[in-house]
Amino acid sequence: MKRIIVCVKPVPDPKHWGRVSMDPDTMTLRREVIPSIVNPLDKHAIEAGLSVRDSFGGEVVLLSMAPPSAQPLLREGLAMGADRAVLLSDPVFAGSDTLATSLILAAGCRYIGDFDLIFLGNMSIDGSTAQVCSQLAELLGLPNVMHVTGLSWTNEGKVIITRKIENGFSKLVGIPPLVLSVRKELNKPRYVPFTGILAAESKEIRVLSNNDLKIDPSQIGLAGSPTKMAGLEIRRFERKRERLEGSPEEIVRKLMDKIYQIGVI
Repeated sequence: MKRIIVCVKPVPDPKHWGRVSMDPDTMTLRREVIPSIVNPLDKHAIEAGLSVRDSFGGEVVLLSMAPPSAQPLLREGLAMGADRAVLLSDPVFAGSDTLATSLILAAGCRYIGDFDLIFLGNMSIDGSTAQVCSQLAELLGLPNVMHVTGLSWTNEGKVIITRKIENGFSKLVGIPPLVLSVRKELNKPRYVPFTGILAAESKEIRVLSNNDLKIDPSQIGLAGSPTKMAGLEIRRFERKRERLEGSPEEIVRKLMDKIYQIGVI
């Protein structure tokens, strides 16, 4: 195994979603107003990459498109055991939709070069589109498998992939290079020891701009994004309470009627 790339996305911390707002001019999220975290499923992708490296050698490279402020989040992945990180950061990337983001990540993968596997989380908690894996694979001309819940290897170096489908699971056999997006059922991200945190501080995070990637600016950012947000709605759910009165028999009858009306029985 030569190299494994893991795509990592900073996302707004769900604890602060009540403060999420939208820029009325660009119709993009104002991400700078609330703290960010590593997209939770991306930690499972990092663990998948580390497990393959631990078994077959090579290196794990984290890849992220984000502002420079995302470097501490990449340190979290480096503390888990990733070897180095590449941060794609340029003002012209701002406002990119999934297609433009995939184009930028594809350029980053080519810049890193000579990889066997690319892992991603199955979706991000901010957009939840689950589009980047397939778009990235298409742009790189590689096979991709989504909803991965299991990985094993044959003696010939082929990958046996278990993936979740609507009514069960399916198994596929693939030959690297491959692009895979993982579900949380695949693994449990490893515990990060204090020594890992210390070691992460000395690991390389290389920052690349569009001067390095040389992507046509008309294909990225807001200008290159064919999809745009139409609006933002923060939904809040509250329990509805209703007091049932009467004799015990009447209350039970009313309760059963309610349960029947909502389709539980």
